Amino acid sequence: MSIHLKRAYEKPAANDGQRILVDRLWPRGVTKDEAKIDLWLKEIAPGSALRKWFNHEPEKWPEFKTRYFRELATHVDDLEMLATKAKRSRVTLVFAAKNEEFNNAVAIKEYLDKHLKHK
Repeated sequence: MSIHLKRAYEKPAANDGQRILVDRLWPRGVTKDEAKIDLWLKEIAPGSALRKWFNHEPEKWPEFKTRYFRELATHVDDLEMLATKAKRSRVTLVFAAKNEEFNNAVAIKEYLDKHLKHK
């Protein structure tokens, strides 16, 4: 699978492939024209309660992933579609979080690598 990650505040590049926003909320201060988003999968973003609880605190990362993976398991169709796209061509998961190491896009990529890589 060819899945890459990029902040919504970075300029889109020709080699991003299909740009998929994976946040529930649109990134602040970024216009739709600037973002060049091909698909917005807000359904697979963490629920509000989980997002607020996590608050991008690194010490909560392991528990966040456990809880979020449970949520992701209820979105099999969206995730299989995402994995299929990534098998065909490059996909860039776009996210707004400042923390590039501990965010839902990183967790989604890990989930796909673990659960859908061989399907």
